[in-house]
Amino acid sequence: MTGIPVQMDHAQLDTGSEPLAPEVPRRRKGTRKKQKLLFLRNGKSFTGLAILGFFAILAVIGPWIAPYDPSAMSPDVLQPPSGAHWLGTTHVGQDVFSQILVGTRGVMIVGFVAGIGATLLSILVGVSAGFLGGVSDELLSSLSNIFLVIPALPLIIIVAGQLPDAGGLTVALILAATSWAWGARILRAQTLSLRRRDFVEAARANGESTWRIVWFETLPNLTAIMASSFVGTVTFAILMQTTLAFIGVTSISDWNWGTILFWAEQQQALSRGAWWWFVPAGLCIAMLGMALTLINFGIDEFVNPRLRSTGASPRALRRRRISPRIGFTAVVREGAPAAGATTSRPDGATRPGASTAPTGATPSGRGTPTPGGPGTPGSTRDDRDTDGTTARKENAR
Repeated sequence: MTGIPVQMDHAQLDTGSEPLAPEVPRRRKGTRKKQKLLFLRNGKSFTGLAILGFFAILAVIGPWIAPYDPSAMSPDVLQPPSGAHWLGTTHVGQDVFSQILVGTRGVMIVGFVAGIGATLLSILVGVSAGFLGGVSDELLSSLSNIFLVIPALPLIIIVAGQLPDAGGLTVALILAATSWAWGARILRAQTLSLRRRDFVEAARANGESTWRIVWFETLPNLTAIMASSFVGTVTFAILMQTTLAFIGVTSISDWNWGTILFWAEQQQALSRGAWWWFVPAGLCIAMLGMALTLINFGIDEFVNPRLRSTGASPRALRRRRISPRIGFTAVVREGAPAAGATTSRPDGATRPGASTAPTGATPSGRGTPTPGGPGTPGSTRDDRDTDGTTARKENAR
């Protein structure tokens, strides 16, 4: 039985004492904690989660802290922001701030219900199709292709026309039923790649059941894709719901940010100079969309090893004199050659950006260099290249 070689000094050999065990490097106490909080340490993901959390809190407590009834009329018509009405009033004296607070709940409910429903359907169909294969894969893939070509907007318009009282929950269910196909296709492709990996084959060889392999071996490796698909679906559902409310397809009695924009457009708030009527709702939509986008960027940097270090430590980029452009994530290649160095090519030329070996050195590590260098009499350097083609080249000459 072989073991780890341990160096022994002369004192240990003379006294016959047992050799000391090799020192095992200890992991720092905060390393594991930092790895768990790596996603939150990313500036993009932290900012996105903070903004999303703010709107989630407003969705819960918004109707309770609203100073006025959003539908109540008052004699204060088209008043700009003031102490009594923080975001001004509408053409009939309704408080815009109260409408924003009450409407946040409807937007968040539609977005998250649609996102959760579409993500669950995409996992069920995509993972099952990729893992089962055969006829099941063909049937589920055909089902995904059918739902890919179903347009969501005309379907919602038809349903809303048949159901005048269709609220946000109906819109969310329709969006979930028509938005899962893209995620299912992506999950199927990734599952096909994972089902033949070594760890899955090892679990199958150990006699693990199919459902356990799916739940404990496959799904954990699809977490990043599922999270990104969920964030994208929530963003699409929120934008779609506000768009439908803005064009008047859904019920105009249910307050949300799209309904506020609908009434502002109907009453020509822009031409009247009532900017406080539509600007707050537009800013809320933009801020929520930005938060979800930042979370998506943070997920990408967290799961991608090439982007993880650079995305988590922007100060390191500045120390390296790297200025990333807006919309692009800088990628630093570790072990890059020093600036100004050169490297040799097979034809004897050199190119900037890499280092060359000193005269007489043996890059391959074989043979003994001599002061004369390679090619001189008496040199014991092994001049064969790695693919063994030197002999053929000499014969050709």
